[in-house]
Amino acid sequence: MARKKKDNTPAVEENVKANIIGAGEVVSQQITSTLETNFMPYAMSVIVSRAIPEIDGFKPSHRKLLYTMYKMGLINGGRIKSANIVGRTMQLNPHGDAAIYETMVRLSRGNETLLHPYVDSKGNFGKAYSKNMVYAASRYTEAKLEGICTELFSDIDKDTVDFVDNYDSTMKEPTLLPVTFPSILVNMNSGIAVGMASNICSFNLRELCDTTIGLIKNPDYDIFETLKAPDFIGGGLIVYDRQALEEIYSTGRGSVKIRAKYAYDKSSNCIDITEIPPTTTCEAIIEKIIERVKAGSLKEISDIRDETDKSGLKITIDLKRGTDADKLMKRLYKMTPLEDSFSANFNVLVAGVPRVMGVGEILEEWIAFRTECIKRRVFHDLTKSKEKLHLLLGLKKILLDIDKAIKIVRETEEESEVVPNLMIGFGIDEIQAEYVAEIKLRHLNREYILKRLSDIDDLKKNIEDMEDILASKARVKKIIVEELTKVSQKYGKDRKSEIIYDIDTEEEIVEEIPDYEVNLFFTRDGYFKKITPLSLRMGGEQKLKENDELVASVNTKNGAELLFFTDQCQVYKAKASDFEDSKASVLGDFVPSKLEFDKDEKPFYMAVTTDYKGYMLFFFENGKVAKVTMSGYATKTNRKKLIKAYSDKSPIVSMLYIPEDTEIVLTSTAGRNLLVNTGAISAKAAKDTAGVNVMTLKKYNKLQSVHLYKEGEFAKPHRYRTKTLPATGAVLSADDTAEQLTLE
Repeated sequence: MARKKKDNTPAVEENVKANIIGAGEVVSQQITSTLETNFMPYAMSVIVSRAIPEIDGFKPSHRKLLYTMYKMGLINGGRIKSANIVGRTMQLNPHGDAAIYETMVRLSRGNETLLHPYVDSKGNFGKAYSKNMVYAASRYTEAKLEGICTELFSDIDKDTVDFVDNYDSTMKEPTLLPVTFPSILVNMNSGIAVGMASNICSFNLRELCDTTIGLIKNPDYDIFETLKAPDFIGGGLIVYDRQALEEIYSTGRGSVKIRAKYAYDKSSNCIDITEIPPTTTCEAIIEKIIERVKAGSLKEISDIRDETDKSGLKITIDLKRGTDADKLMKRLYKMTPLEDSFSANFNVLVAGVPRVMGVGEILEEWIAFRTECIKRRVFHDLTKSKEKLHLLLGLKKILLDIDKAIKIVRETEEESEVVPNLMIGFGIDEIQAEYVAEIKLRHLNREYILKRLSDIDDLKKNIEDMEDILASKARVKKIIVEELTKVSQKYGKDRKSEIIYDIDTEEEIVEEIPDYEVNLFFTRDGYFKKITPLSLRMGGEQKLKENDELVASVNTKNGAELLFFTDQCQVYKAKASDFEDSKASVLGDFVPSKLEFDKDEKPFYMAVTTDYKGYMLFFFENGKVAKVTMSGYATKTNRKKLIKAYSDKSPIVSMLYIPEDTEIVLTSTAGRNLLVNTGAISAKAAKDTAGVNVMTLKKYNKLQSVHLYKEGEFAKPHRYRTKTLPATGAVLSADDTAEQLTLE
């Protein structure tokens, strides 16, 4: 039998603690110092180095990927495997390959996320508008840079932007890209940092370039003249709201409504949705429509399916016969994500500081950034030209007496003395002498000499021109305008999102309900039936559950509102049209299940109204009566359930809905009857009011029943009336007792 090994873990832990100073000790720390040393550096890293885009329109992950592809020669070459690109990008971006590839997918043409994609993709890159259409693994797809990327890296090697070391100091990478157009507003960009977020919508490139040119020429330029509204890759219909757009343009925050675009196919009686808002997906739309159909809110739809394929997005909705497609779509816009809002939050990093700016302010910052890029480019070219001119001026002195130069070189015994001797012989500096000494013998001909001399004149003119550019703000602006014009002409496209004007976005879309006569039946146990007069005449006796009985029978219209009050002081609202037409030979719909009552909740009373006029009367055991205006139960948001529908201070005895004031009879357990006109009871707006004392009850007596007074019910009605309330009522007289015995 093997011996059990002794557990010496505690001893090992003690030895470890003994060798580590302070191990195992609980040290109190100030929360402020902990936040400063631990949380704040992390928060700043997420804000500055990860989630918020900078003025060139890119986050660090985007910039590292695109720069890697640029250095790989993928701006002009053919496509290569995405896995290769991801691997090379990891030299700059120290994250997992999955995160880098996901960044590439979003920048690709195939994913259809960006209005102007930067990655030319081949293979399955998924679709932004569908959760089910996921992208393939990086080993299966190929990519290269799109042509528009030439505008991202234009003159990047001319010191237009700063370069820094990568994470392990083995490579250099740009801090920004010298973009020749305002890419920050051309493509959608969103990110969530710590304590802040960014959500930038896209604008049409041509419109944006024209707007930027307008601002360069006139700082007071009206942006709305050329920048009408955002533009999205998925198209759709933008509901034009000048006030909302002005808020976005001026503050950088606000929302814009986008609707799906559809077409009605008359031959198939279906609606084809081909463009949806960028904030949703096909699956989300279909799920919401199905949910509404099941709830009975969309009875006009017979089927819905996703027919999206490689040719593009398509959601097909089959309609029932006689449905008006346009009216149905208005309701769908209100009830589903087919109309959604893009919440703009133009949070951009400028000089390492996050700032929420409007469109005009962002363009001003970009103009300042681009101005600096052009100045640095011109200064770089100027420096190179001056260096070249300096060399050629030295060469010019040599060319005046080539034989002398050859003689100096030939007579110099040591190679190291060639440059000093040339400097002394021609009065040139060391740099010029080095350049002359390196000239090949074959270049000492007349043609070469004349070309070099003509280069001097050209260089002087170019240097003078570049110095003038650096000294003139107007010339720098003119260069920016020329570049923007070229970009607009080369890459500009027509709008994808159509703008719709003159629309009342707050218009109430009322569901069309077939209007016809119906008879409503409600039983004590909670069963409900809606029967047409024709069916009622043809049908026989009402089928009821054993020991159940009818408590309400109402003749009304199909569009009537139904209020089902329960024993838990709640009311559930529905429409007669929510229930299917039935017949007398069936039990009907069980209301607690149909309207999803709470557990153990039972229906108590059904009120039927078409206009919410009149009153609800609640009668309690303590003799109090609550008179509540029916309008208190009307809701603008079509809520299906209202709590505190009536008071719970005393047990409920009965309820009555009266369209107008009438006379009622209250009967107590003592046998007393009180005839009251409801006009004597003051109405309250509060639904859960405790009511007013109407019938005075002696100890151990309760209100027993209530019913509407019928003319001729009492031989002497004044016997049961009273001038003041509350009152005790009167016992039935011999005449009334005899009459009741006869009626029975």
